[in-house]
Amino acid sequence: MEKLAIMGGEPVRKEKIYYGKQWIGEDDIEAVANVLRGPLITCGPKVTEAERLLEKYTGAKHAVVVSNGTAALHCACIAAGVGPGDEVITTPITFVASANCALYCGADVVFADINPETYNIDPASIEAHITDKTKAVVAVDFTGQAVELGRIKAICEKHGLILIEDAAHSIGTAYDGKMVGSIADITTFSFHPVKTVTAGEGGAVLTNDDELYKKIVLAHAHGITHDDDMMEEAPHEGGWYYEQISLGYNYRMTDFQAALLISQMSKIEKFKARRKEIVEKYNEAFKNLPGIIVQKEIPESDTCRHLYIIRLDLDKLSCTRREFFDAMSAENVQCQVHYVPVYFFPHYKRLGFKEGICPNAEEVYKGIMSIPLYPRLSDDEVNDVIKAVKKVAGAYAK
Repeated sequence: MEKLAIMGGEPVRKEKIYYGKQWIGEDDIEAVANVLRGPLITCGPKVTEAERLLEKYTGAKHAVVVSNGTAALHCACIAAGVGPGDEVITTPITFVASANCALYCGADVVFADINPETYNIDPASIEAHITDKTKAVVAVDFTGQAVELGRIKAICEKHGLILIEDAAHSIGTAYDGKMVGSIADITTFSFHPVKTVTAGEGGAVLTNDDELYKKIVLAHAHGITHDDDMMEEAPHEGGWYYEQISLGYNYRMTDFQAALLISQMSKIEKFKARRKEIVEKYNEAFKNLPGIIVQKEIPESDTCRHLYIIRLDLDKLSCTRREFFDAMSAENVQCQVHYVPVYFFPHYKRLGFKEGICPNAEEVYKGIMSIPLYPRLSDDEVNDVIKAVKKVAGAYAK
């Protein structure tokens, strides 16, 4: 707190702004209200409409909307055939669901290290961790930047692995001219409120593979089918009959959530454009700022950024990350940290994980901080964020 006082003067802003925020318009509210006024609020036509819209937008052959992004990852692992005795490789710099989805299936998690410049999983580290037990790779598009899909797909094909792209951050991103959602064996989205588009909660699982699609459908709806061709007990009595042919879960999305998603998707290009504008302003403002490192981007990724990460070069600053974070908060710019390495948490430590296994991830984690990025940020607010970062970095400069 002593350093905050040294900075002196009024904060750059009077009202606090946060790292992320949804943008809900009257059209979104009306779309939800129309469903709530109608006869079907779940298991209705809006769910199917949302799925067809996602297929059209991404170019994927199949899309299944689900209750949240974590459910999407679980369904992806089920469809991939992940089970006890298998290993699933993922990154430690992610939300815990990217690893937990393997644990839900009884498999073991293996953490590969990251590229210290892009912060995405390193393809070479993936290959170094493959064993005869490896079943799948969960590659996370961290901050919205696509992973090195070309290299990772080639590695997975070489070793007979399923590539699950955790695209919770990256709806709207393209890789080498193709939309995320249409590239990996299975892709998952999240529609949490701070993501590019929201369904309140919600997620989706996308694939081009017909057999994987059937498994995803079963996994998200109790393992139940109404399809005569899939039923095992035939003939049956009538149209009311259904069969549970596998173990599944209730991961369905409601129709009013789907209606919100459909309405939001009509604005995704506007949301993307504004996010890109803000990212360009931040990149320009921070590219030569002492004490601040800007995340690098691979040329293949046309990125719709969910998060904007600054990385503190603590060798050039006379502060800890906590002091920088608190100083930004005092300027009424509330930041966040994405993410604590998954294996730092007590649950994973009890599974036998120890610090030191992914040195790049651990080093990057020490300095990363997410600053506000969402489409409804005004130019004045963006400028305030820039002023706050420069003010705090300048005050702590060595």
